Amino acid sequence: MNWDIAIKDFTNYMRLERGMSPNTIAAYKRDLKKLRENLEEEKPDPLKIQLADLQGLITTLAEEGISAKSQARLISALRTFYKYLLFEDLITIDPTEMLESPKVGRKLPDFLSLKEVEKIIDAVDMSKDEAHRNRAIMETLYGCGLRVSELTNLRISDLFFKESIIRVTGKGDKERLVPINKLAQKHIGIYREEVRVHQTVARGHEDFVFLNRRGKQLTRAMIFHIVKTLTVSAGIRKSVSPHTFRHSFATHLVEGGADLRAVQEMLGHESITTTEIYTHLDQTYLRETLLQFHPRARE
Repeated sequence: MNWDIAIKDFTNYMRLERGMSPNTIAAYKRDLKKLRENLEEEKPDPLKIQLADLQGLITTLAEEGISAKSQARLISALRTFYKYLLFEDLITIDPTEMLESPKVGRKLPDFLSLKEVEKIIDAVDMSKDEAHRNRAIMETLYGCGLRVSELTNLRISDLFFKESIIRVTGKGDKERLVPINKLAQKHIGIYREEVRVHQTVARGHEDFVFLNRRGKQLTRAMIFHIVKTLTVSAGIRKSVSPHTFRHSFATHLVEGGADLRAVQEMLGHESITTTEIYTHLDQTYLRETLLQFHPRARE
């Protein structure tokens, strides 16, 4: 088997069998191509790769300065690839079985204070044509804690405003129901009724909520651009991305006393341990909680 066939078949497996998101598939393909670039000359057949080859690659990349996090992601892609080959009976020994991942510390996500969130949302220039759309986007990002892909893929048929919920399609095409507040509903309604209704919508894009000027579904890059532009306009010096609003959504819920399981459901996390990173509350809050609820603290 050559590399082209192996990567093509693996891509189909990730999409059809595993239901992975397009972004995950693209990342895994990039990592496999990195493996190919480094080993194809000596090992034109990916089925012949051995543990020593993979260890040598990781060592080389580490010496080139690639971060531990990037190394870990590469190893994850390799493990998934060789588990697929094993599953298909194309190999009998998984060369990644004894491959060790570098130690990667869990980095606490950056988040915004409520005041900073409000400053960024208020930075939307309501005199511009795209103002109502951008305001609705920002209210939905923060109000529902969506990933960028979940926002761009949000459809009109996913909106259930009478019940104050939206249906979100997350990683692996898994659907979940997320509450949506009245403010986000209001601005989506204004955008749809006063702006979107007057647009010529491209064929196949009729059901998407947020559209660009050509009447097509917004891209991830456009959402990043909107957030970056508003952050600068608001005078916020932090590095802010759309995902920062998701982190802020979760952090503010946990700080406010929300049940961690409920936050897990809203974020679409498979594991509660992923959600637990949002328990990075400030020391003042923790101290006040201790003084209020611990029986000995009341003495």
